[in-house]
Amino acid sequence: MRAFVVALVLACAGGVLPAAAQTLSTSNRVGLLRSQTDLLDGRAAEQYRFSDRLAPTRVQPPIPLYTGSYSGPYLTLARAAARRHNIPEDLFLRLVQRESGWNPTAVSVKGALGLAQLMPDTARLLGVDPMDPQQNLDGGARYLRRQFEAFGNWRLALAAYNAGPGAVQSYGDIPPFAETQTYVQVILGL
Repeated sequence: MRAFVVALVLACAGGVLPAAAQTLSTSNRVGLLRSQTDLLDGRAAEQYRFSDRLAPTRVQPPIPLYTGSYSGPYLTLARAAARRHNIPEDLFLRLVQRESGWNPTAVSVKGALGLAQLMPDTARLLGVDPMDPQQNLDGGARYLRRQFEAFGNWRLALAAYNAGPGAVQSYGDIPPFAETQTYVQVILGL
């Protein structure tokens, strides 16, 4: 009889304990989840913020086609420079159209030179001769790529190409300069 009572008590306790253990387990799971979320939002987020593999995929708006009338020899050089530096070809062709109208001897009022309108200091930094069309286009494509890598999208990369990366960093967006805002809108077809 005693064995029967002990067995009955254990059986009843066995049915009750899992429910209590489940409640405890659920609250522990919530606490654990909260702890892990805090870790991911805090220390781990900081630790992995520069991880390309873990970064969300950037969605870029489509680049409008180049529809300019220029079809001369610099078009082939510009396409090659864009491909070499992993820039959408149509974007770079639209940039050159806007910058110089495909004039290899263009000089802006601010002193920018050549097809891609490189400032002399920028050309020097890139190690290119701004008056040599091939070097100018290569330097322009390389500089635009650097801006894309720094800012993560073509909109801000174009703004930095036009107004300088410091201006984009200062404003955290396209600077409120009419010239730069129009420049980005025209090239991206916005």
